[in-house]
Amino acid sequence: MSEPATTDTPPSDKQIDHVPAPSAIESKVEQVALHASGYELIYGPEEKIPAIVVDNFPSLGRLTAARFLEWTLANPEGTVSLPTGKTPEYFIKYVLHYLKNWDVSQVRQEIEDAGLVADRKPDLSGLRFVQIDEFYPIDTRQHNSFNYYVKKYYIKGFGLDPKRAYLIDPCSIGISPGTAIGDVFPEMTVDLSLRVRKAKSLLEKRQQSVLTAVDQFCTEYERKIRDMGGIGFFLGGIGPDGHIAFNVRGSDFYSTTRLIEPNYETRAAAATDLGGMEVARAKHVITIGLRTITYKPDAVAIIIAAGEAKARIVARTLHSPPLNRYPGSALHVLPAARFYITKGAAKGLTNRVLVDFARRPEVADEEIHRSVMNVSLATGKPIRCLSLEDFQENRFGAELLAKTQKPFSDLRDQTQERVLDNLRHGTHPIEGKTFLHTSPHHDDIILAYLPYVTNLVRRSSTRHNFAYMTSGFNAVTNRYMHAAISDLVERLRLGEFRELIDQGYFEPGNVPARRIDISYYHEGAARGHEDKKREATSRRLLRNLIQLYEDDSIDNIKERCAELLNYFRTQYPGKKDMALVQELKGRIREWESDLKWAAYGFVGEAVRHLRLGFYKGDMFTEAPRVDRDIPPIHDLLVEVVPDIVTVAFDPEGSGPDTHYKVLQAVAESLKRYEASSDQHDVKVLGYRNVWFRFHPSEANLFVPTSLTHLNDMDACFDTCFNTQRTASFPSYEMDGPFSKLARKIQCKQFEQVKTFLGEEFFVNHEDHGMRACRGIVYLREMSLPEFYAASAELRQVAEAT
Repeated sequence: MSEPATTDTPPSDKQIDHVPAPSAIESKVEQVALHASGYELIYGPEEKIPAIVVDNFPSLGRLTAARFLEWTLANPEGTVSLPTGKTPEYFIKYVLHYLKNWDVSQVRQEIEDAGLVADRKPDLSGLRFVQIDEFYPIDTRQHNSFNYYVKKYYIKGFGLDPKRAYLIDPCSIGISPGTAIGDVFPEMTVDLSLRVRKAKSLLEKRQQSVLTAVDQFCTEYERKIRDMGGIGFFLGGIGPDGHIAFNVRGSDFYSTTRLIEPNYETRAAAATDLGGMEVARAKHVITIGLRTITYKPDAVAIIIAAGEAKARIVARTLHSPPLNRYPGSALHVLPAARFYITKGAAKGLTNRVLVDFARRPEVADEEIHRSVMNVSLATGKPIRCLSLEDFQENRFGAELLAKTQKPFSDLRDQTQERVLDNLRHGTHPIEGKTFLHTSPHHDDIILAYLPYVTNLVRRSSTRHNFAYMTSGFNAVTNRYMHAAISDLVERLRLGEFRELIDQGYFEPGNVPARRIDISYYHEGAARGHEDKKREATSRRLLRNLIQLYEDDSIDNIKERCAELLNYFRTQYPGKKDMALVQELKGRIREWESDLKWAAYGFVGEAVRHLRLGFYKGDMFTEAPRVDRDIPPIHDLLVEVVPDIVTVAFDPEGSGPDTHYKVLQAVAESLKRYEASSDQHDVKVLGYRNVWFRFHPSEANLFVPTSLTHLNDMDACFDTCFNTQRTASFPSYEMDGPFSKLARKIQCKQFEQVKTFLGEEFFVNHEDHGMRACRGIVYLREMSLPEFYAASAELRQVAEAT
């Protein structure tokens, strides 16, 4: 098992004196949940704040809803502060479910089983509500503003009294009647230096006046909260940098409500909601402070986190003494502070992982490999050089010896051989096989295992088909679309396409012309002619417009372009697009995938775009439907008859996300295909990319990646993925294109394998490919039963059972 890194500073006994003992739990709901979890409330001295672990994302919502309603029954006029975004999805659903069905016998039993006393129904109308934070500046009529979210899901949804709600509305703070916030901040950004310098124009003078009003509003907001006695029930998430509310890494524990500039990680996490990093970079935030949250000594403060993506920051926060570096550690002063987390989010909590490991009756080979690999990484020694002392000094290594009763040398040699087998498997030539590469989004494959594809396609006996499950329209910004349509309009004005139009080049059924679009683009790329690439993109855009509007009149298309230009100019970034615009944006992404695989010689029917219907761009997305989303995948399996199917194989995310939904759709389709075709020997290759990583023990194919492979990935991404070149929706881990992060990950994985085997293994290897290795791709090969079992396990940790 893994032994995650803990805090930078070793804890002392004094630093955990504040932690309440498990016996101090007063909440019946928490008592029930803690008993069901099988863990203690806290494992000292490493953990500094108590935590309760639940099985899955819906269970997290059920627990949080039950605890909230329990608190409101005891505090019907108390002050609450609740989160926004996707994390509270199931919290909201279960609060509404319980309130609506309180008197239904089955629901009443569920409520009582959760520890709630169901003799009276909670009345939320007496609660006071405090909005946690808001982007600034933002028009709060926008659906992606937190003010809008709060009014929709909490004030209206929960039936709270609007008169008892303290909200943050940038449109009303210092803005004169009849004036829009966009009139004061035309670029929808604020320069905080106006706090300390003289204004240089009349516009800056107006902005300075509003900024002064905002600062005063924050002071008054804080005063009102304290006059009420503080927040009694706080529920929040935790950001990638550890931020609570918008109190980013480094925030003062005594901070109050204020207007601040967020850090990169916070802006990257908000980019999807705001319509791209270009918008997020310009935004500041108004947020309550850490002291605002902890002001009331008996406050219930709960942080919820779901999925393995949050495991690292959850562990660092819970393992940390009070440090500004981890804002969540400020909650140590509250005896009723809790982290409610899923099993995935708890995977970095060393003591709980060790408890799980110790309880297992048997140790699977994968767990042996994980433990030995972690001893190697912790000591920096090659596996073959590990000693008995290395095992005994490592808690997991010592537990492994005790549980298996095997000599350390046997465990060591078994793991060494596994690493070598994985490398042999990853370099073994594959002949005469048909691949179906599936992908949730259009850049998932290139970022995950392009070097493996490159090696495979060199063999003419292998057949390859690529299937993209969603249209990916959320990854295309309005700014990009405006520029692309503007370029097309100008070319139409100059008559550049007149001859092609007369030849029927843009007719929807002209398949050869579609291939010429791609060829023309690659000719431009090869010669470094940017205008030729833009022309090819305009050709494809015009073709898509003719097809979508079912209109081949160029005059009509020009009018449609004018409408679209106005749409992309006036729609606020992050707003859900109408269906036609979603499809148009999706086809831009599909064009990029066509370009990518054409660079390797795959065109036409080799690249499919399935556009599964569950992908709609909603805040809370629906699950795949058997009648709608499974048949397209099943039909493709029947047509292709693959020997190997690849699938994005991510662990539990923050609920059922796109990757997870595609995995479940592929699993169900494969089950039906296997049953109808009697094809039982299909292999599944699971892959991960920039969002999640395999532990090396989870993979059974290690694919060596050369510097040439890494450069090819960068070049392919930069050449073909124009919508992603500026990293409009980046990872919080790196400010730049995803290909740079994928490169970094593969290089880090090489460092892991190099540690396992020793540097001389690669430097002196007889195979030139091994000598050239500078990165490693991890893949997991599974039989169909293994894949079904894995997908079922993921379903158990992502969905309600």
